[in-house]
Amino acid sequence: MASIDDLDAPGLLALAQQRVVERRAGELEDLRLAAHWAALHSSDPRTDPGHTAVPGCDRLVIVGGEGTPPLRQLSLPELGIAFDCHTNAARSMVADTLDLQHRLPLVWTAAHELRCEIWVVRQVARMTRQLSLEAVRLVDVALAPVIGTLPSGRLLSLAEAKVIEADPEAHAEKVEAELRRRFVGVSRTDENGLRTIFARLDAGDATWFDATVEQVADILDAREDLRPDTPRDLNRDELRSLAFGWLARPAEALQLILESTQAAPIEPPSRSVALSERALELLRTLDLSRLRPKAQVFVHLHEDVLTRRAPGVARVETLGPQLLAQLVTLLGHVNITMTPVIDLDEQRAVDGYEHPTTMKTRARLRSPGDGFPGSVTMIGTGRAADMDHPVTYDADGPPGQTSDTNAQPLTRGHHRAKTHLPYVVWIIDSTTKLWKTPNGLWRIVDHQGTHHPEIVELDPGVYSCVA
Repeated sequence: MASIDDLDAPGLLALAQQRVVERRAGELEDLRLAAHWAALHSSDPRTDPGHTAVPGCDRLVIVGGEGTPPLRQLSLPELGIAFDCHTNAARSMVADTLDLQHRLPLVWTAAHELRCEIWVVRQVARMTRQLSLEAVRLVDVALAPVIGTLPSGRLLSLAEAKVIEADPEAHAEKVEAELRRRFVGVSRTDENGLRTIFARLDAGDATWFDATVEQVADILDAREDLRPDTPRDLNRDELRSLAFGWLARPAEALQLILESTQAAPIEPPSRSVALSERALELLRTLDLSRLRPKAQVFVHLHEDVLTRRAPGVARVETLGPQLLAQLVTLLGHVNITMTPVIDLDEQRAVDGYEHPTTMKTRARLRSPGDGFPGSVTMIGTGRAADMDHPVTYDADGPPGQTSDTNAQPLTRGHHRAKTHLPYVVWIIDSTTKLWKTPNGLWRIVDHQGTHHPEIVELDPGVYSCVA
């Protein structure tokens, strides 16, 4: 094959078309592998020789829609390891594939002809999952002829319309349910230390909220002393963003509005914040700092960074890395109560199955993520998780089995898989574990994530590991 740099324009376009076919074929093969994995694990665990029903043991589950076959629930984590993805992603792949095979056979055939991107047919499977087996046939028949002719966006729009047509009563119930849903959400912190807040609320409340944001933005526009870190002129979007942040501290925002209305009572205040004169007088005499909300924040940083002897960043759990200036902004409006620094070099062991709270905290600080291979779940000190013994606890074994070294946080699903299936874990050190899955996949998990080691079997049961 010629080098890409040697291709002329027609040759490059021909190769691009070939790559589309190869990519679709590769993604289709992933689905076929997922389907066969489900078939290999479709028997009931209760029929296994010597099976004993215990809490959390393996069981059959249906991950797809009506009419799809079940599979063993605890088989999914190992498939995720093989595909180098999270267990939930493996589960989604299996569910989509089973839906296509058993509920959308015409769409599945079109996918085999590589007439569209594989993610499109997977999206159709997810969109139709709640439909009955009879209703989903309408969608299957309508979409199959136009797969490969309609662009992806129009195809999915047609699928959405057909889902409504297939079961209008269910759609009406969904609309009613959506009307009852109100929420406020916060995105993950981006690389610049910013987060996006999104909300769904009553239209009237949204109007008043917007009016309040506008009023506080006007105050901040006139009060440059309230934004010393941004002396330049700010555009309206920046001012509104700052005003939104002030509303997260209602006591200070109320004080700001009161000071503004007292200093410049030229125009009447917005109805969204209008108060009687008596109420204003009473509020001006109150210590509004007592209205500040309480929250627990876990901040990780080195002493040299704190004292500015060395450059660096602070890691704030659930927020991510923060510059010291950002940390000041985060904590500058609150009363701070410091907790003692935890020594991660400390190594302790106890006689008993349960990990003490201090041991759990140290384990989560050493490995803030789920310790299962390939998992992307962050746990930290503020999120619930199971504390696992990497080397299985033996009730008849020696003392000191529960220790800082023999401890790792796992989410409940991954803990169940490790407990009830023949996973084997070797402890390298307090932050590094070597895993072997039931079907012989090897992974190393440490505080930097999951690694693919080279394993050489020197003698039966004797291995050499190269990370």
